[in-house]
Amino acid sequence: MQTLIPPRSRIRLTRRGRLALVVAGVVVAGTAVAVPLLTVADHHEAPRSAALVVPEGWRASQVYEAIDKALALPSGSTRTSLGKARLSLPKDAGGNPEGYLFPTSYPLRKGSTPESLLRSMVDTAHQKFDGAPVAAGAQRNAMNVYQALTVASIIQAQAVKKEDMGKVARVILNRLERGMPLQLDSTLSYALGRAHATEDDTKSDSPYNTYQRMGLPPTPIGNPGEDAMRAAINPTPGDWLYFVTVKPGDTRFTADYETHMRNVEEFNSVRQKAGQQTGRSQSPTPSSSSAPPSGKAG
Repeated sequence: MQTLIPPRSRIRLTRRGRLALVVAGVVVAGTAVAVPLLTVADHHEAPRSAALVVPEGWRASQVYEAIDKALALPSGSTRTSLGKARLSLPKDAGGNPEGYLFPTSYPLRKGSTPESLLRSMVDTAHQKFDGAPVAAGAQRNAMNVYQALTVASIIQAQAVKKEDMGKVARVILNRLERGMPLQLDSTLSYALGRAHATEDDTKSDSPYNTYQRMGLPPTPIGNPGEDAMRAAINPTPGDWLYFVTVKPGDTRFTADYETHMRNVEEFNSVRQKAGQQTGRSQSPTPSSSSAPPSGKAG
């Protein structure tokens, strides 16, 4: 079903999946579900094709849903088409395209199919990530490219700002080098298929539960962009082992556990006040209740 937009207006998805309606220079933002970007041309311009925009960090499940909607297909159609898409994936992926559905804009042409769109995404990922610089950067940090892609997907999920990506990468690598569990909400939430995890969830027997399992999760947890990959292979120098996002735009990194605990206490206080202001009780996440050594709280 096509959405009608007044002339000289356009809809775009921002980096984190926010919907922005731009009309005569005024931007109004709101939350968006997985929808294709539609551009409506001016009456005096040649008509443009619609495009499907995959934001950085989307999970494969979100991409599948977006393709179904963009092509007006029954829900689940894209997922079931994976077997016949013949995607060019590395052996480590085991047929799972998570991490290789590169986030960018894909034209929706006449005759587009789930298979053709998925192949375009995977081919684009190979173009971006298969070069010598990525391979060399991964090797420099004792990883192969697939492991670097997994780290990049975690960075994409955890970093609030682009400037924080290199620091998040350094925390991940420092903890891996020291044989410490990553203890990240993002990997556990990926396994659960929801945004937040609880303290009880940290006891689950999942290969993505980095509270219980050592090392990286078995696959990427989303589809990272170039900035996240760049951070994964060129982490910011530092000794940080812990981080917590106390409030939007304020992520604090430290190598000292006591300092981290004080930051977590401040996060809990900010979160509690926010809950009181909105009249809602908010269940604590693992990062805010048990104060694990790392992870983006909230």
